[in-house]
Amino acid sequence: MYLLFEIPLFLLVTLYSYLEAFVKLFIPAKKKSISGELVLITGSGHGLGRATAYEFAKRQCNLVLWDINKHGVEETAEECKRLGATAHAFVVDCSKKEDIYKTAEKVKEEIGDVSILMNNAGVVSPTDVMSTDDRDIQKTFEVNILAHYWTTKAFVPTMMRNNHGHVVTVASAGGHTVAPFLVAYCSSKFAAVGFHRALTAELAALGKHGVKTSCVCPMFINSDFVKNPSSRLMPPMEPEDVAKQVMKGVLTNERMIFIPPFLKFTLMLDRLLPDRAVAFLWKLINLKFDHVVTYKDAEN
Repeated sequence: MYLLFEIPLFLLVTLYSYLEAFVKLFIPAKKKSISGELVLITGSGHGLGRATAYEFAKRQCNLVLWDINKHGVEETAEECKRLGATAHAFVVDCSKKEDIYKTAEKVKEEIGDVSILMNNAGVVSPTDVMSTDDRDIQKTFEVNILAHYWTTKAFVPTMMRNNHGHVVTVASAGGHTVAPFLVAYCSSKFAAVGFHRALTAELAALGKHGVKTSCVCPMFINSDFVKNPSSRLMPPMEPEDVAKQVMKGVLTNERMIFIPPFLKFTLMLDRLLPDRAVAFLWKLINLKFDHVVTYKDAEN
């Protein structure tokens, strides 16, 4: 009997949500203050991690910077200090659980409680799956998704106790759609998107509404992550431009941050169109990047 009343209510809530989203197109979202927050960013020695660290530094945050590259992470820390922030650099291999837990304890003991966690570290092996080294596949999952569990278990309990904090998961457009020669990478990023959504639901179920979550899903970024990326409709973006959009999404507690925003519409089409039309859509977009194919058919 209750179902007869709940179905119309569901339709009303859906209509209200669409109207609210339409209105928000014309009214800027209110931004929160993050001054004084302790922000930890993995993979901050270059690219998006470095550019986002600079954005946090400009907002008077205290920064904990992790990267496997000592020179890169120390260089990022020095620039953050020049921008007026406090910054602490750590050399961490995010493929190693023990390294993450050990350094996390050091951060908590020597610096304080992290209130914004940005899981940004990532690796990629652009090659055909049959020829991808087993160790590269394993490392892709260790860095791109398993590390998220270890950092979350290390830092989020304090956020939950305080009912205050923000977890930023850097995934990818490759966490919503796929590309050949990126099988391990796309699989790990699908897992990262699922991690974000499940963690968001779990925090809500536990009543921890003060701990916010965001998932960052960019297209290609002009960095050394993949070589010579290109696209007809969505050209590669500079890390600094992506970082500004990440910051905007974090300050407004945006759950899913698609960069560029046009990507969201493309992904909707990817799910709604027939297979033949989807194939033609991605032919129009024409994604390209340097990759290696060494698999040979047994008959050749």
